Amino acid sequence: MENLSNISVVKALMERHGVSFSKTLGQNFLINPSVCPKIAELGGAQKGFGILEIGAGVGVLTVELARRADKVVCIEIDTRLMPVLKETLAEFDNVGIIHGDVLKTDLRRVIAEEFAGLSVAVCANLPYYITSPVIMSLLEAKLPIESITVMVQKEAAARICAPEGSRESGAISVAVRYYSEPKVLFQVSRGSFLPAPDVDSSVIRLEVRKQPPYPVKDEKVLFALIKAAFSQRRKTLVNAAGASLAVGGRSVSKSEVAAALEKAGVPVTARAEQLTLAQFCVLAGLLAE
Repeated sequence: MENLSNISVVKALMERHGVSFSKTLGQNFLINPSVCPKIAELGGAQKGFGILEIGAGVGVLTVELARRADKVVCIEIDTRLMPVLKETLAEFDNVGIIHGDVLKTDLRRVIAEEFAGLSVAVCANLPYYITSPVIMSLLEAKLPIESITVMVQKEAAARICAPEGSRESGAISVAVRYYSEPKVLFQVSRGSFLPAPDVDSSVIRLEVRKQPPYPVKDEKVLFALIKAAFSQRRKTLVNAAGASLAVGGRSVSKSEVAAALEKAGVPVTARAEQLTLAQFCVLAGLLAE
């Protein structure tokens, strides 16, 4: 197959199959030849591994994954790209394509059926509008995967990988850190894509934890607390959580939140972004009682 990072090759390929780029699906295809090999190397594509790829596009990353891993299975939502992928991946017998929406696909079944005996990692170049839903869906499902390596909008990467207790920290960063260890790997400029998006990107890797870093009695309470705490991030946690947090179908009062903070040794004037994951876990345990 010709170089899928070459603009003229990609355009000819798309024209040959009567396919145009879809803004609706957030499609921006990589044309920087150095990016995909780097994602594949850092994303765990190696012998003994099966790679679940989300959004194959024309197969530019898929090719690099297939060259390194024992098996690659791609989930692609765009029906029009099926014949394109059949052509670009024709030389590989270790690649499977599933037409479907990753958020509606039984990934546990796919992994069990496709990757028996292999360690599994996820790689993806995610459309910006589904970054958080896909990442959280993968993590919350507690799938038997080692890591998730994805390219996302630069600002989204900064939020997802924000250090604990930092101003950039948000509900997504606390939740991601509960399930994994996040890290920004490298930056990708907007000029690396066709069509070029309006923003730069970053590739991040989430090392999935075998178990949570801190004991939690009720994860539902923990995530309800995190969501409520960051719902009005300019307010103190007492006011934000006290206005919208419910536990066991009962609204939690500001005084109860304040009491829990005092027991946890957290100042009652603290805002959500100032708390660590450990402190959120302790608070969730106190509120669950």
